Amino acid sequence: MKKKTGRPLKAIKKNQQLAVMCTELERRIIQQKASKANCSISQFLRELGVSAKVELRIKSIDPEVLAFSGMLNHVAANLNQIARKRNMDEELSAIQRAELNYLSSEIKEMAITIKNNLK
Repeated sequence: MKKKTGRPLKAIKKNQQLAVMCTELERRIIQQKASKANCSISQFLRELGVSAKVELRIKSIDPEVLAFSGMLNHVAANLNQIARKRNMDEELSAIQRAELNYLSSEIKEMAITIKNNLK
């Protein structure tokens, strides 16, 4: 049996590749910073990725927030229609008065729910 020659195998082999898209300017900046740090671009980015702290960006809006937003838009549109009628000195019908009372109670419930979720 032949004895293997050459460099000994590393305990932890870096065999995963990660591609990063950037502009030409960003690439030059990264290259310069890696050069100043006296390391390769791969090593520079690895160390940044593992040790740097990045502010988390919330990309999606919570479904409950979207539902509240939709409800509030709906209520606002209805209240706007009622206010327009009142400003033109038109009397509200019984149905419109009932809808106004319903919308008022909906707004109160939403306010309570929002306060409870913010606690």
